Amino acid sequence: MINGRLIAAETGADLEVVEHFALLHDVMRADENRDIQHGNRSADFVRQIADDWVHLGTVRQEQLIEACTYHSMGRLTHDVTIQTCWDADRLDLGRVGTKPSPTYLGTKIARDPRFLESAYQRSKKSFVSYIFAR
Repeated sequence: MINGRLIAAETGADLEVVEHFALLHDVMRADENRDIQHGNRSADFVRQIADDWVHLGTVRQEQLIEACTYHSMGRLTHDVTIQTCWDADRLDLGRVGTKPSPTYLGTKIARDPRFLESAYQRSKKSFVSYIFAR
């Protein structure tokens, strides 16, 4: 969420889509390892809760679904909102011990070495406690 908000302030991405992405893109993840289908499951979940819990309209909902579906595929896109979502997520890889590569970042701000390092350091702080995770 932090990365998404900071990047969106620079790119002009749709903040509401970016914030929904931050909350939903990993909601169907089975684990922090190689759950390669979690993006598809998260996109399906967005479809299920659309209009009841997610009120973005058709175009913005489709952006959210695409962002969720492909967020862990290493893709780049010209859609600034989707790219902002993907960059925000990729800048959080320190939580699993991976330093993000600028090669997989599509926005200028995300590729900025100072911004990238700041996001990486923040991601290693583990805001989430795994004490209760089972």
